[in-house]
Amino acid sequence: MTSELTQAFAHPEDRAAATQDGTTPRDRISLRDYVREVEIGAFQEERGVMQRLRFNVVVEVGHAAAPLADDVDRILSYDTITEAVEASLSEVRLSLLETLAEMIADRLLAEPRARRVFIRIEKLDRGPFALGVEIERTRVGTLPNEPVSDDFARPVVVLLSNAALVDDRLPTWLDQLEALEMPVVLSVERPDTEAPVARAPMPQRRIDLLALEQNAWVLAARDRRCIVVNSRTEIVHAIHQGRIVVWAPSKIVLDAIDGPEVGPRDPAGLASWFAGTLHAGRILGLGVDVPGGTMLSLADTLQV
Repeated sequence: MTSELTQAFAHPEDRAAATQDGTTPRDRISLRDYVREVEIGAFQEERGVMQRLRFNVVVEVGHAAAPLADDVDRILSYDTITEAVEASLSEVRLSLLETLAEMIADRLLAEPRARRVFIRIEKLDRGPFALGVEIERTRVGTLPNEPVSDDFARPVVVLLSNAALVDDRLPTWLDQLEALEMPVVLSVERPDTEAPVARAPMPQRRIDLLALEQNAWVLAARDRRCIVVNSRTEIVHAIHQGRIVVWAPSKIVLDAIDGPEVGPRDPAGLASWFAGTLHAGRILGLGVDVPGGTMLSLADTLQV
């Protein structure tokens, strides 16, 4: 028991050695005590607050097929580990250390020589101690979570005006959008009813985002093809399935590292920003003008 407890709290490099199967010795590349200040956490008190994270990472690598010949281009570089950490931190604001660890593991296991990774991440500012997680992941078969090819169908992002939202022709417009050879992401304006007014910017931002989401649910009630989604994972999945989805913006906007310059009181600007993050093939405004997009009149047959 003492030996197991010692291993449990030892550096991940020692943990890797302790769990070696004895038949396939591997080299290990490690990163020790890499500290970064980031905004992360599931609690409201952790939003808008930077806190220190400490990373310890070990990557077990397979033997090269040919001699290395002292060639740096033939090894898994130390920079690869720090770049995996930095890329994962810059992708989106996260609530859980577990999610961050998984993202780093996926990036490292995508490296051709990587075979197994140990990742320990600790919060250093939550008390007089370190709180953290440690995961171990092994490559099985093909590379995990291979990046999506750039040639997949780009979505069309459509911002619906409030008038379009309640128009009897909405099902027909959706039929025409569904006939397109590209997935459709719908966005909505603010409701005509005035949202409550808060006396601080952050609560007001959330209230305004929730107002947009209320309208998204109004749209979903009009046609069962309109599925409200609030995470990028759901949206990307829907894009690959060629489905129509309605964007509920709160989570993506609040979690964005490089967020929109406009606020939720500018739904057209917000839709344009989101279309850019999706690399949308087209941006349309149905009864409303969208920056960088094409405005379609409600009076005419929808021609896209």
